[in-house]
Amino acid sequence: METLISVMLVDDHAVVRSGLRRLLEQHDNINVIAEAESGEQAYQLFGKFMPDVLVMDISMPGMGGLEALRRILSRYHHAKIVIFSMHENATFAAQALNSGAMGYVAKSSEAQDLVQAVNNATQGKSYLSTTLAQKVALQNSYDDNPVQKLTAREFEIFRLLAEGKVTEGISTTLNISPKTVANYQTILKQKLGITSPVELLRLAIKQGLIES
Repeated sequence: METLISVMLVDDHAVVRSGLRRLLEQHDNINVIAEAESGEQAYQLFGKFMPDVLVMDISMPGMGGLEALRRILSRYHHAKIVIFSMHENATFAAQALNSGAMGYVAKSSEAQDLVQAVNNATQGKSYLSTTLAQKVALQNSYDDNPVQKLTAREFEIFRLLAEGKVTEGISTTLNISPKTVANYQTILKQKLGITSPVELLRLAIKQGLIES
């Protein structure tokens, strides 16, 4: 008999979670044991439920998936996390994998992709859907994306700034001091070679991190 894989779903849309639950539980070896609607809630509930695999969106109000991923892994080193995102974007995928995610699946992928990612994660194997794997490989070979050089925390602050968040808002969201946010802004300017918010926005749009 197959070992049952316990899964926790994290997405801010109840409809998406419901669809994911149905999709995953069609497979006898997968059991969804918990759901969360934010990164903060995912972090709180992970320790309570200790799922074999966490399936989490990136773009959620508040902390967001990448920051939640970073925090969960810093506390629970064994955590196996698969990112399931609408972003079919090599930058997001590379950041997630570099931050310790076991897999990255775009929401437009085949249903089987997510099931495969969950199964792979339990075996300690990473998973990237084919189209994304090609994009990540291409981006790495061109190596013209300064955003790739950012750490997970720097990337999250870059993304929040690009979305129009101000220092105080970022400070609250990430639970760090405004001074720390300001320090990161200085680092971002140096690493990305930008001098103004407009340039930051242009770079984020160019890399497909936000809609133009």
